Amino acid sequence: MAEKSQADKFHLAWFLNFVTDDWNGTWGNGGQDMSGDFYVEMAKDLERACFDYVIIEDKLMVSTAWGGTMEADLKHGVNPKHDPVPLAVLMAAGTSRLGVVPTMSTSFYPPFLLARLAATIDHIARGRFGWNIVTSAEDRSAQNFGMEKLYEHDERYAMANEYLELVTALWDSWEPDAIVRDRDTGTFADHNKVHTIDFEGKYYKSRGPLNTVRSPQGHPVLCQAGASAPGRAFASRFADTIVATANTPERMKAFRDDIRARLVEQGRKPDDCKVLFLIAPIVADTVEEAQAKKLRWMSDPMFIELVLTTMASITEIDFSVFDLDQPLPPVTTNGERGFLEAFAKRAEGKTLRQAVIDDGMGGANDFVGTPETVADKMAEFMAEVGGDGFLITSPEKKLNRRYVTEITDGLVPELQRRGLVRTSYTHEQFRENLLEF
Repeated sequence: MAEKSQADKFHLAWFLNFVTDDWNGTWGNGGQDMSGDFYVEMAKDLERACFDYVIIEDKLMVSTAWGGTMEADLKHGVNPKHDPVPLAVLMAAGTSRLGVVPTMSTSFYPPFLLARLAATIDHIARGRFGWNIVTSAEDRSAQNFGMEKLYEHDERYAMANEYLELVTALWDSWEPDAIVRDRDTGTFADHNKVHTIDFEGKYYKSRGPLNTVRSPQGHPVLCQAGASAPGRAFASRFADTIVATANTPERMKAFRDDIRARLVEQGRKPDDCKVLFLIAPIVADTVEEAQAKKLRWMSDPMFIELVLTTMASITEIDFSVFDLDQPLPPVTTNGERGFLEAFAKRAEGKTLRQAVIDDGMGGANDFVGTPETVADKMAEFMAEVGGDGFLITSPEKKLNRRYVTEITDGLVPELQRRGLVRTSYTHEQFRENLLEF
């Protein structure tokens, strides 16, 4: 088959959490090892399959949203959830090209601390570090940091805009050529090329400069997942890549077109930011086997409760009070509003049970079949959407070595044979690979 042009290629990334694996499944490791070794092995598999990056989600609390207690959250392994930043360092150390993108919250990290940490890890990762920007969405997280509750949703984004202005100014406080290593004068860094920023805004204040050398990428790759209007405005201003959820090519295209128009409004080029759509493929040797696997997983009452417990944690809505065999009633949240709105759209005309069975919370979970038929559908979707790629996640908590192998050694080679995804990395740094096509 003839090699596709760069314009026809799309990107692949992976979305995961630093939690126990499929601990009580046939192919899990029993949930005994939280050293990160499993995820480092997985990162090596993803790099072998030429994924652009892996994103590690995070929350900063044990949720009591489901039924008012911690029981369901802990029973289903939604928690414990370990800090993604050290794991990202381990993954970077175990690879040489894969981008690593942990989640850090603008609501709880002091800006100077985050800017310094991100610059440091970008050096350790040799230009492969990214930051998944979140504002956090849970009052229970706020209470772990001495607050009663979070700021209102739209104000959190106003604060995040100022936060990003500050951290980018800190990253830019060192000019690219500030390190001179002049042996004749004994000068390591030119003080004329390192600057205070004297930032003072409505919410944040910092003198600067960073006391770390400018990072290899200048700024780490910025990732964002906000689907609400403030989230989209924020992402179009700062993000290099966006995590999006939509279950039809029409909705995917509408979202991507909206983001690209907003990028132009911000004075950026439409291709400056790559929109990757969340999917949870299920592959097997035959379509019938894959469909049976999906039905077996997703019709299990424990799986349904797990998905809804996770959604309760994300939105702080108690899904235990809703009738599974009735449509989801109108609900609102001060939490992850875009996520809730997207799920509500996917659930239209369905009972809550059927909505979970159909796609869990994977955004688009009808990618079920053989590597060939799933590759067909991915190609079909991208042709209609126009780009930029997919963010793969395992069906809720079904992450194990077998699932990873089915994707990296089954689905991806089929995509590569068609020239739809990369077969090697052209560049050493994350942003360069992300913007290659």
